[in-house]
Amino acid sequence: MNELELALIGESYAASPSHILEGLTADLVDLQITGAPHTIYQELWHIVFWQKITLDWIDGIETTYPVRPSDGFPAQSDVAREGWLQLCRRFFQGIEKAAVFTRDAGKLQQTIRCPSRPGAPVRTMSVREQLESLAAHNAYHFGRIVLLRQLSGAWPPPSGGYTW
Repeated sequence: MNELELALIGESYAASPSHILEGLTADLVDLQITGAPHTIYQELWHIVFWQKITLDWIDGIETTYPVRPSDGFPAQSDVAREGWLQLCRRFFQGIEKAAVFTRDAGKLQQTIRCPSRPGAPVRTMSVREQLESLAAHNAYHFGRIVLLRQLSGAWPPPSGGYTW
């Protein structure tokens, strides 16, 4: 497994996403912690939102960049429509697809178009650069999920995890 693939699905910089999400209950993922802007569910939904956009861009679909930051987080209707396990499945299916791209040197070098914020020009970057951006984005939000788990007394997960 190469380092970019590890950053997406393995234990490169911290616990793997599968361990970070392990053992979470519906009550815990919907728990609103005082002072935290989002729940665990909302954080993962946001990760999946950007993951889909990344995969669209890699597939040549110029999905529009959201107008407002809040557009990248779920509305109450989104939460009602998709349960936690379904959201996790969507995350793991997408991240596995991203991981497959990391094993294809030719694909990693391809240039793709990535729409920008409204009013900004479309950016171009390599698939590798877009996947590196996705890995960094996921690391940030998975760190927030770990913190939410810690604040709610649900860390480490059942299989263990970094406690520092």
